[in-house]
Amino acid sequence: MTHDHDLVLRPTAAQTEAALNPPPGRNGGDLVVETLAGLGATTVFGLPGQHALGMFDALRRSDLRYIGLRVENNAGFAADAYGRITGEAAPLLLSTGPGALTSLAALQEARAASAPVLAISSQIPTAGLGGGRHGYLHELADQSASFRGVVKSVHTVRSQSQIPSAIAEAWTSALTVPHGPVWVEIPQDVLLSETPVPVVTGGDAFPEELPPRPELTAVAADLLSRAERPAIIAGGGVVRADASGKLRQLAERLSAPVVTTFGGKGAFPWTHPLSLQSWLEDRHTTDFLEDADVLLVVGSGLGELSSNYHTFKPRGRVVQIEADLGKLESNHPALGIHADARLALQALLETVQERTDPSAPARVREVLGKVRERIESQELTLEQGVLASVRAALPPGAPSFWDMTILAYWAWSAFDAKAPNTMHSAQGAGGLGYGFPAALGAAAADPTHPVLAVSGDGGALYSIAELATARQYGLNVTWLIVDDGGYGILREYMTDAFGRPTATELTRPDYVALAESFGVPGVRTSPESLEADLAKALSTPGPSVVVLPAVLRMFAPTHTE
Repeated sequence: MTHDHDLVLRPTAAQTEAALNPPPGRNGGDLVVETLAGLGATTVFGLPGQHALGMFDALRRSDLRYIGLRVENNAGFAADAYGRITGEAAPLLLSTGPGALTSLAALQEARAASAPVLAISSQIPTAGLGGGRHGYLHELADQSASFRGVVKSVHTVRSQSQIPSAIAEAWTSALTVPHGPVWVEIPQDVLLSETPVPVVTGGDAFPEELPPRPELTAVAADLLSRAERPAIIAGGGVVRADASGKLRQLAERLSAPVVTTFGGKGAFPWTHPLSLQSWLEDRHTTDFLEDADVLLVVGSGLGELSSNYHTFKPRGRVVQIEADLGKLESNHPALGIHADARLALQALLETVQERTDPSAPARVREVLGKVRERIESQELTLEQGVLASVRAALPPGAPSFWDMTILAYWAWSAFDAKAPNTMHSAQGAGGLGYGFPAALGAAAADPTHPVLAVSGDGGALYSIAELATARQYGLNVTWLIVDDGGYGILREYMTDAFGRPTATELTRPDYVALAESFGVPGVRTSPESLEADLAKALSTPGPSVVVLPAVLRMFAPTHTE
């Protein structure tokens, strides 16, 4: 009798030959790139540094494509977007100390957004590890401690034979739901030393599935089947699990209205009769969700932005499906189901009873009508027109990446993403500078679509150096910069809170001239010509910049009422 655990993959003749007669000149860095290739990686991002040179030297002996950015944090954002678009672990190669630490903000965003990033950093020589003060360049007493609270898992290598297994273990961790960034660090001498370890010819890693507990889905199906006013909140977990189709089937079977979170944009069709769209920062939507007698929350922890700044107080029964165990019932008591969204929705589809509610579409239209009336009463035609022009110019299947800027805050609520996994922003961690470098990573992942990046002038200044990256690799990214001369949203917040802003005004460059100095075509546009100028830039291969001088305003919040 043969058991699965008795099966051993036998090497091919070519693999045996490579193992017995490895090419000369290989070092620990070769083990890194060979392992990545064996696991299925095709593209790596990063920035070289003195301790990491062994890895970068090995790249020229591999078939991996390297995309080098100018700032480590931007390289992390690019890897984040690559992981979101492909669903694969995106390798990020970094150096020790300052180089490693500069990536922290990007890794925080990847963790918040469950983006699979495999960060591999060098370390000081092995003799310096352990916390002693040896005075090595880039030395930290405990480098991994800086990342342990940010990434999913930390893997420290101390010998060359540990490299393949450590990277495979990290790869599995990154791709096991909830996806996220992981950290591997390898000492300089381990990377540089010639290696007797055979060529790495395999690297299968199998992320663990996370099915729901059947007794919990049985209770959830019963609650939903008997509900009088069910509603659904769909978060980013639906998009990451590729579960949008199953979500639609369940919503239609239950006649349940659906609202998507800002991280779940595109998880449900925008114009569907049951779609409440994404107006989470609106009291009319909040009231509707509070009135549901059974509320199904899929792939969301109902954090600050998904709960109208924690003013949301559900009165009915909450069923929460969430792959991140720490988010289950973290904000509201619920029937908590720890599971991948796709598997849990499938289980519900197999057990839930169909219910009909002809009034559901009318109730959705009523809420959206109230939202529309509230926005229209604030005389925000400029902002609505700009967002409409962006939507009209952007091809339906093209991805967009939004920085933390007023136009993005509008887009969270009011932008039709058209399809799942096409609209991404930095709303997970909320740091500046995400839009443009993330768009570069997406363009590297899929060159068949143009990619749009949207930044304010404040966020743009975080990423200007990456115009050189865009030009060097010919990446098909159009960067829309809304130039209002400062940190626009902070200007609004401070004016509302204190009567006047402080430290929000910026001296900024001529962005068109600056882009052109990098060899990237740029154009200055207006609200009236934005759609045509943006459409032309997006349809032209290669990088481009469109600058819109405009002071936009946010719609009034409802969480302070």
